Amino acid sequence: MQQVRIGIVGDYDPVYTFHRATGAALEASGGRLGIEVGHEWVATDSVSQRDTHRLAGYDGLWAAPGAPYRSLDGALAAIRYAREHDRPFIGT
Repeated sequence: MQQVRIGIVGDYDPVYTFHRATGAALEASGGRLGIEVGHEWVATDSVSQRDTHRLAGYDGLWAAPGAPYRSLDGALAAIRYAREHDRPFIGT
């Protein structure tokens, strides 16, 4: 089975139903396509324009719903990283 890793860029808060559902949605979508989808939340304040190495291990990035982010600069750095490194990206 093909495997992919998705970095969910956002500041996880279990109070938000849509945050709790994001991983499940990725897993369910992958299951329908016969792809094993691994996912991990990446806090926006852990990414910066000068330090995006953390994003290199992901096959795609998703900017999670739930703004305002702790670091808008971190969220924008992740978007830029995806664009400049030819990674699939979705923003919600």
